[in-house]
Amino acid sequence: MKTSYGYKMFWGLFALGTLMLSSAGCTKSVVKDQSLLKGYPIDSTVTTTREKTISFDKTITGLSPAELSQVSQYKHYGYGAWTPGSPLLADSRTDIMPAGYDATAVTKKAKLLNFFTITDIHITDKESPSQLIYLQQLVYPALGKAPWAFVTSIYSPVMLYTTHVLDAAVQTVNSLHKQNPIDFGISLGDTCNSTQYNELRWYIDVLDGKVITPSSGAHVGADSIDYQKPYKAAGLDKSIPWYQVMGNHDHFWIGSIPVNDNLRKSYISDTVFATGDVLADPRNISKPDYYMGVLDGSTHYGDIIGAGPVGKFSSAPKVVADPDRRSLLRTEWMQEFFVTSSKPAGHGFNLIDAKKGFACYSFVPKSTIPIKVIVLDDTQREDDGSADIHGHGFLDQGRYDWLKKELADGQAAGQLMIIAAHSPIGVEKSGSELGWWNDPRNAVSQTDLVSELQKHPNFMLWIAGHRHVNTVKAFPGTTPENGFWQVETSSLRDFPQQFRTFEIYRNSDNTISIVTTNVDPAVKDGTPAAKSRSYAVAAQQIVKTDIYTNNPTADPSIKPMPTGSYNAELIKKLSPEMQVKIQNFGTAIHK
Repeated sequence: MKTSYGYKMFWGLFALGTLMLSSAGCTKSVVKDQSLLKGYPIDSTVTTTREKTISFDKTITGLSPAELSQVSQYKHYGYGAWTPGSPLLADSRTDIMPAGYDATAVTKKAKLLNFFTITDIHITDKESPSQLIYLQQLVYPALGKAPWAFVTSIYSPVMLYTTHVLDAAVQTVNSLHKQNPIDFGISLGDTCNSTQYNELRWYIDVLDGKVITPSSGAHVGADSIDYQKPYKAAGLDKSIPWYQVMGNHDHFWIGSIPVNDNLRKSYISDTVFATGDVLADPRNISKPDYYMGVLDGSTHYGDIIGAGPVGKFSSAPKVVADPDRRSLLRTEWMQEFFVTSSKPAGHGFNLIDAKKGFACYSFVPKSTIPIKVIVLDDTQREDDGSADIHGHGFLDQGRYDWLKKELADGQAAGQLMIIAAHSPIGVEKSGSELGWWNDPRNAVSQTDLVSELQKHPNFMLWIAGHRHVNTVKAFPGTTPENGFWQVETSSLRDFPQQFRTFEIYRNSDNTISIVTTNVDPAVKDGTPAAKSRSYAVAAQQIVKTDIYTNNPTADPSIKPMPTGSYNAELIKKLSPEMQVKIQNFGTAIHK
């Protein structure tokens, strides 16, 4: 299941410095003179995984998954060390092309589009009292196992540095843009960990290049602890427009449960949230069995405090309340993207009536290129009545009708089409918490959705996040023109902490090549983002999350990701009409 969680809280009641409004939004700062704040530079050498990857020892032992929070012991056992690894070349994929097609005989003639995707950043307020941290270490002695210990989205020490990793990724994008101009970027959802106002403001403010105060409540440790100190974000290059997709964590409590009145109060409470095992059954939300804990921002390793069985506490653990932790409604979350200094204002939600909460829109990235991006909100509704975890892919009738019209309009206009959604399709078994919702309230089954997509030969690519993996899946059609590709981008929060670039080319035979490449943020030694990479590697070494390698039940069309990355060149055949139209488009490649 996909539930990223967690943040910190603390016991100190002293405030550091003079609280004042920051340069964007209403988040507070502990710094009197923000002009003195500096940022964290990235490494001067910026590469993609096609030049080098991240390598680490996969055989280290010492801590169990349920002991993931023993961060001070990582160095003792050797966890977290990494070195540059071998290049990962692009895998040439012709799965949806005619039998016998020879990609080696084809050359790239013109570039049509270059863009990047980031996703599942899960900006986290580690001091928030409303989390599920304790479940990650909860062991069921009667069963002899720790069922949630492998779910690092509930707790991982990378929660300490989520804004810093995003800042490093943004700087890496800026550097790549100087080498090879990027037309736009798109974030595929789960910007927030738990739809909090301060989490969303940190996210937008990092992209805008504002001052970031990555703490809340009493801001303990803000003068001495690296992950708590305010800093100046670099900001995305102002010439690159960026667009936003909605994810389940952006409008559900920890991505899992609609926010009712009681949950809404827990966000701004001064008491650590107590609940039952909601991952086993969301209805356990009403059982105050365990205090879920927070991370102590006054400690170097973000120690977990205020966590454990309720019966072991003489009184409820407390935090310093903060109104900026408030939970956002879907409409409020969308409206916040208009409070920005980067382009476009609204980041896609300006193309629709955001006040109505309809988070689907489409845009043409370059007026000179016939490619349309269809941004699809395929998360569940808050009022769908489901008692299950709300991580399924879902379309109500209004969204599905809108999608069919967008596809038909794009086909009629002679536009190649990309769908950008949070949830992927066709990669999870029936009933999976991450898969398509098999419920009558879903307007379309996964099978029928794929069939609808394959009716439109100009549809070429579905891009998604949600599962925190880097994969590519082919969807062959009844004819080669009707096939399409799906590319998933991994989380920027958890290992391998990557984003993707997409370069789309017109080939010498008027086919299309989509070259997709994973990128590691170019973190600089000694920075918070570098420490986060070490923690992400350590968590991978301890928990060993790998849903595809040596998994007999995995989708056989998904190639293994031994480094956590997967690069590919995906070939798409166009209809005869589109081949004629496309032959003069793009920036010519001269060799």
